[in-house]
Amino acid sequence: MSRDLDCPVQTQMAVAVLDRSFSSEYPASSKTEGRPLSWKRVFVQTDNGSVLGIELERGENAHSVKKKLQIALNVSTEESSLTFGDLVLNNDLSNVRNDSPLLLTRNQMHRSSSTPCLSPTGNGVQQRDRSGPIAILGCSSPSPEMKQLAKDIVKAIRNDVDPVAVNSGMGGAYYFDNIWGEHVAIVKPTDEEPFAPNNPKGFVGKTLGQPGLKRSVRVGETGFREVAAYLLDHGNFAKVPPTMLVKITHTVFNVNATVGCNHKVFHNNSQPVSKIASLQQFIPHDFDASDHGTSSFPVSAVHRIGILDIRIFNTDRHSGNLLVRKVGPGSDNFGVQTELIPIDHGLCLPECLEDPYFEWIHWPQASIPFSEEELEYIANLDPVKDADMLRMELPMIRKACLRVLVLSTIFLKEGAAFGLCLSEIGEMMSRQFTGKEEEPSELELLCMEARKWVEDRELFLPEVGVEDDDDDFTQFSLDGEDDSDAFESPSFSRFGPMKASHRNPLSKLAECDEEDDDDKEMVKDDSDPLNAKPYRGGIPKTKSKVAAKTNYSGEGSMYQSGSRSANEMLPPSASFVKLSDMGSEEWTAFLDKFQELLPSAFRARKHAAGAGPRPLQRLGTSCQF
Repeated sequence: MSRDLDCPVQTQMAVAVLDRSFSSEYPASSKTEGRPLSWKRVFVQTDNGSVLGIELERGENAHSVKKKLQIALNVSTEESSLTFGDLVLNNDLSNVRNDSPLLLTRNQMHRSSSTPCLSPTGNGVQQRDRSGPIAILGCSSPSPEMKQLAKDIVKAIRNDVDPVAVNSGMGGAYYFDNIWGEHVAIVKPTDEEPFAPNNPKGFVGKTLGQPGLKRSVRVGETGFREVAAYLLDHGNFAKVPPTMLVKITHTVFNVNATVGCNHKVFHNNSQPVSKIASLQQFIPHDFDASDHGTSSFPVSAVHRIGILDIRIFNTDRHSGNLLVRKVGPGSDNFGVQTELIPIDHGLCLPECLEDPYFEWIHWPQASIPFSEEELEYIANLDPVKDADMLRMELPMIRKACLRVLVLSTIFLKEGAAFGLCLSEIGEMMSRQFTGKEEEPSELELLCMEARKWVEDRELFLPEVGVEDDDDDFTQFSLDGEDDSDAFESPSFSRFGPMKASHRNPLSKLAECDEEDDDDKEMVKDDSDPLNAKPYRGGIPKTKSKVAAKTNYSGEGSMYQSGSRSANEMLPPSASFVKLSDMGSEEWTAFLDKFQELLPSAFRARKHAAGAGPRPLQRLGTSCQF
C-alpha cells in the first residue's frame, strides 16, 4: 500500500543527505570525501516540514529529485509537485541555485484520518545528516559576519551548549548561544510558524504553502521575508540585525504528529531534527518599545524604521518588535540616549495589498518632515534594482511580493519628493473604517483607478496570441483543495469608475470575484526586465518610451519564456486590489498610470490636512512570532 505524506518523518529520519557526504562545518562546501564534485545540492521540504538534503549530478532534474525522495521516504511522489517559489518544476533545474530550498506539495490536498505515518525503517533514510549543523541557503555570497556567526553557533553545538526555546510569541523560536553561553542568534523554523504543522504552541492545522496568519503571507514563507527585510536595509539604515535563511540541525526542535498518527506528539531529544529557518543575530537590548515612553525615541530612528516599513509594506509593526537599547546619557525624559532595533519582519511583502500596520503612525516623530539625509536616501532607492537583488539572493520569493515592493517604494519616493511626511504617507497606505465597513486606503483607490484604466485600454488593443510554454515549468494550482483556504485564479474584478463617494466595500469585491475563469490562459512574457533602467522617481513624460525601454516589474529571467508564474490568487476577502495577475506590459502600463495619478492625490492630501480630523485607521493586532 502506497504511503502518503501526512505525517512527518520521525526524528532520526527527518533529514537524509542522499548519495554524498559533506565535510564543511557551516554553509555548503565544494569538497566531498573522495568523490567527484557534485553539480548542486538542494534541500527539499515536504509540506509537513520534513527536510531532506539531496545532492545532484549534472543532468539530473526534477524527476530525479522526486525519485530520490520516493526512495528515501518510502512514499509515492507521483501525485506531488516540486515547487520553487512561484514555479512548479517539471524537469529543468537550471534556474535553481545550489543550496536552494524546494517544497514538495501534494496536488490533491484531501486528507484521511486513517492515512498511515511514514515508515521509520526505510533503508533509504538510515543515514545521519552529513551536511553539517548549519548550511546557509539562497544567499549568493554570505558576508564574513554571517559566516562567523554560523561558525560560532556550530562550535557551541559541538561543545554541547544547548539552545533555549523562546516561550513568548505564537511560533517556535530558539535562542542559540556561543561557547560562553551568551545568546548570539534567534532561530525561527519555517514549519513551526503559527498554523504550520510543527508549531509547538498548539497553533496548527495547515500545511506549508497555505494562507497563514495573514492570508497574503503563506505558511512557511515568513522566514525569507525576515531575510528580505535585512537585505533591503541598505547600509543598515534602519538597523535590521543580520539575518539569513539556513538549514539547521539540532535535537531542540519540535516535531508534531498529524491526525493520521496514533500518538499526539513525536519528539525524541536523542536524535537531531533538521529545519529550514531564519537565523537572525541576537542584539542585546534593555527592553522593547512597549516598555518605554515613545515620545523620547530619536526622530531619526523612527523615520528610518518607518521608511523601511513603507518600502516592505509591513503589516505588523507594533511596539513589541522594536527593541530599545540604551547607548549613553542624553537629554530625554529618561536621562539616557536610546536607539531602536527593528525585528520580526515575517509579515512584510504580502502577495497583495492589504491593510498595513504602522504603530509609529501617530507618534509625534512621524509628523516631523524628513531630513535632507533621509530625503537623499529615499531618492537613491531603486525599486527595480531591489527587486532584482531579492530575486538573486532569495530566488524562491514570489513575483507578487516583488510587485508590492516596487509599488510601495515608488509611492514612498514620490510622496517624499512631493513634501509629505512619514505619517502622511503611512496614513495614505492605511485603511479606514466608516461605520462597520472597512474602506480601501487611498493607495488602494489609486491602484484601482490605474487598474481600471489598464483594463479599458486593453479593450482597444489587438488581442495577443497565446504561445505554448516550455514544459520545464507549469502552472501551479491546488485543484484538489475545496476548503475555504483554497487558492483560486479568478479574473480581476471589473470595478466601475472609482469616485470618492463610491469606495467599494468588500462585499462588492466578493460579488465580482464570482466570475468564472477556469479557462483563463497566460501569455508568455518574452520581455527582458534585466535591461530595465533604474527608477529614480518622477513621472514618465512619454508612456510609449517607458513601455519600450523601462520595465518596473522587477521580474527577471525566472519569469521570462521557459518559465511561468504559478498564477495563484489569495481568497477574495484578502484585498481590494491584486497586482500579480497582470502581464509585464500591463504591469508597466499600470505603474505608468499610477505615477500619473500621484500628484493630484498628494495635493488632495495636503489640502485635507487642515480640514479637520480624519477617520481613524485600523489599530491592528499583534502577531508576535
